Amino acid sequence: MSIRNLYKVFGNDPELALQFVRDGMGKIELLEEHKHVLGLNDINVEVPTGKTTVIMGLSGSGKSTLIRHLNRLIEPTAGEVEVAGDNILEYNEKQLRDLRQHKMSMVFQKFALLPHRTVLQNAGLAPSIEGQSERKYADEARKWLDRVGLQGQADQYPHQLSGGMQQRVGIARALTSNSDIMLMDEAFSALDPLIRTDMQDLLNELQAELQKTVVFITHDLDEALKLADHLVILKDGSVIQQGEPQHILLNPADPYIEDFVSDINRARVLRVRSVMTQPPDGPAERAGEIDHDDTLESVIALSEGDTALSYHVMKDGEPVGVLDMRKLVRALVPSEQTERAESARLNG
Repeated sequence: MSIRNLYKVFGNDPELALQFVRDGMGKIELLEEHKHVLGLNDINVEVPTGKTTVIMGLSGSGKSTLIRHLNRLIEPTAGEVEVAGDNILEYNEKQLRDLRQHKMSMVFQKFALLPHRTVLQNAGLAPSIEGQSERKYADEARKWLDRVGLQGQADQYPHQLSGGMQQRVGIARALTSNSDIMLMDEAFSALDPLIRTDMQDLLNELQAELQKTVVFITHDLDEALKLADHLVILKDGSVIQQGEPQHILLNPADPYIEDFVSDINRARVLRVRSVMTQPPDGPAERAGEIDHDDTLESVIALSEGDTALSYHVMKDGEPVGVLDMRKLVRALVPSEQTERAESARLNG
């Protein structure tokens, strides 16, 4: 999936307002001078296949507007959304229905389950819309209900389930549709913290197995860093920075990003692969072996805080680098810019 030069302007004459935006007018000016709202401003994102792309930002940043363009729940003012080589903005109604039924599924924040249908019938919504009988889709729906931890719940109704269980039905419904792309709009935001953590773990587990192309919307940086293979950060409808989350955390490209990452527990989030170095020529004595995907927090515990140690870094049983504890400690210290942002935030 590719998003190219995507704009969305809300108002009575979006085409005229778009020209002001292209000439450099910002969101606040556009609203004050022309009474139009700039929703998306020249969005360009390559969504990696089989990975989780997380789009995050504060309220009003445009993230929910963006995800609704990917299945054309919202029509753009200009731009392209390409799926498997096709610009879906050129699709007719029949092609669009096929896209939503077979290529894309969506998991909503408020679950969006049908109250008069059983859990099994909700999970099998996509095939039932195509005219399949419950008897025909039941095995597939029940397989995914079991997979998301809802064994024995098929005959229940949504009101009989907790919020976390209802969201599991939503995920099972998306999986039963057998679509390659899953859109998840603040899917876990309405859940209690412990249930939310369980759902994040479930999504990562499913992704390791199924390798769907997932676009996940959140306003929570901890959630984004836990889930994302590719992270896109929005502000006022524009992409401020995007890339591999570890790289963004270590190399914030903008004061807005620096402020975002200033409160993060870096030891808990950063991985060995982000701070390791290539091994020097010849053998060297090390304190042991660690995995390239271990957190720095786990390495600190292993080393008992001894900064004189270094470790062989392994991936799939093969050495890929060396981690020096002194380099690890340096990675935990925010940049000078990040420290300034944090100081300004604390001092009001």
